[in-house]
Amino acid sequence: MNATPSFKTSRREIIFGARTLIMGIVNATPDSFSDGGRFTTSAEAVEEAMRLVDAGADILDVGGESTRPGSDPVPLEEELKRVMPVIGALANKVNVPISIDTTKAAVAREAINIGAEIINDVSAMRFDEEMPKVAADTGAGLILMHMRGLPKIMQTGPIVYQSLIDDIIAFLHERLQSAQSFGVESERTMIDPGIGFGKTAEDNMKILQHLGRFRALGRPILTGVSRKAFIGKVTGGEPRERLAGTAAAVVVSIMNGSSIVRVHDVEAMKKVVAMADAIRGS
Repeated sequence: MNATPSFKTSRREIIFGARTLIMGIVNATPDSFSDGGRFTTSAEAVEEAMRLVDAGADILDVGGESTRPGSDPVPLEEELKRVMPVIGALANKVNVPISIDTTKAAVAREAINIGAEIINDVSAMRFDEEMPKVAADTGAGLILMHMRGLPKIMQTGPIVYQSLIDDIIAFLHERLQSAQSFGVESERTMIDPGIGFGKTAEDNMKILQHLGRFRALGRPILTGVSRKAFIGKVTGGEPRERLAGTAAAVVVSIMNGSSIVRVHDVEAMKKVVAMADAIRGS
């Protein structure tokens, strides 16, 4: 395997190379595209997170605001109400890193204060001007994702890029530079090309095909393909019926350079990841 940069959080250093890591999705939301409303209480979300860890999740990503296409922003107090009890409980129960999936600096800061150690910001710090300061002050790991527009409208109207891969690389390079200018060390950053965020199905497949080009940015790559609409366009089925398509996309992600895959179905994907790693390592 090619050498991959390590990733520092506020509590540890994550070393890549031996195997691909699995980020398990914990949605504390009523309107997630895949499992919104499935976990109606904090206790149920915590139980689901514990199941994901038992199944092999290396990182837990907790979110309280859906970013599915067409979704509306959630008020700050509501997002805090959804995620803080979950993170607070998990911090005392698990040894794996906890990531807070948010675009709000206040949510990120409070989450880090009570036990999270990674900020997963789908806006790449563009939606809240205080986010760079929170990342720098807390020493949290920071995941910067490419998204065009806002979740509400990102899949409406014509989706056209001058040069898809070049445009995304340029965006992520600028965001990495911005983070560093605010005092966020390069070693604390990770990139996500943003599968499904302001892209057509064909765009998403092209990103996976050319994922190796993102290694030029010098940071670990996270990919989130789980149950997404571009898979349904090929295989059909509702989100929870896209397991086989997700498995194929996860394998391609790993073969082309992804260090972390973000998934719902941890138990099944653990075996898929192990097989892909075995092939790539050989």
